[in-house]
Amino acid sequence: MPIEFTHVPGKPANGSFFYDFAETATKLSLIEDAGFRKLVVDDPAGLLTNMDIAAQTLDRTGSLEVVLTHWAGVIEPIEAARQLAALDRRGGGRLSLRMLSEPLEDSDGEARPVAHGVVWERIDEYLVLLKRLWSNDTPFDHEGAFYSVRGGFVPRKGPHGADLAIRLGGQSGTALKVAGRHADVFELAAGSPGEVRQLMERARRAAAEHGRAGRLRFALPVRIHPDGWAGAPDHKAVEIAGSPARLALTLLPYAALGIEEFMIGGIDRPGEIARIGRETIALVANSLARREAEIPRPGMLSSRPFSDIHLR
Repeated sequence: MPIEFTHVPGKPANGSFFYDFAETATKLSLIEDAGFRKLVVDDPAGLLTNMDIAAQTLDRTGSLEVVLTHWAGVIEPIEAARQLAALDRRGGGRLSLRMLSEPLEDSDGEARPVAHGVVWERIDEYLVLLKRLWSNDTPFDHEGAFYSVRGGFVPRKGPHGADLAIRLGGQSGTALKVAGRHADVFELAAGSPGEVRQLMERARRAAAEHGRAGRLRFALPVRIHPDGWAGAPDHKAVEIAGSPARLALTLLPYAALGIEEFMIGGIDRPGEIARIGRETIALVANSLARREAEIPRPGMLSSRPFSDIHLR
């Protein structure tokens, strides 16, 4: 079972990971070389800045995929569909869309629905429109609870068309219902392996209602503390510290649940990025490869559990 690693840049108090793009370009090359497959773009400056950063990242990397953080309600669906299709073309299909439900900033709150269910209803309608705009051959009209579209059409589709990967998360029944309908990747909440497994089962049941259970992949946010435990806890990510081997051992039980992607935050310095890639990512990949090789064929004895694997 292949595991992908995604780099999640931090949001330092003194600026953005992408503030100096000349310096960022060096880090991007290092992230790519270290074995990370994707990069999350989620800048404090907001959606339009995210789109600009995504474009620069796609231009300056050869294989790194960009996970673009996006919010419904910031720009109209037709304009969003055009810009996202253009980005997808620009990167040769290396774009995915990460939809969040919370406002960009406090000042944006007045322009957004407040009720939790209403927020997710708008996300649902927004994604339905995006997918339709990415697939239709002729203009269409739409009149919904949140959006009114006349002659909706995007002439130049992206390489993925309506199959551009959508990422969603959430734990409420409403959030899971929308994720079940639209998500290709479900971003899990932090928790013990048992808690994470329960959320995965709920998400699969929600996807199964739309005949999509087999399409759903899972990503787990993980925050690494390379200098030991410090600062306020991050309740949105599984927090780990220790040697590269200890980090890998902590991740393996989650991988055993069927998680196919770890979203790694907390490592923005070049030395940290290189070390995690050279050691932790390699250890997880090698351990899983050995585990795959030990899967018994019919008539063979069962293989050892993850807890019995020794990293070396």
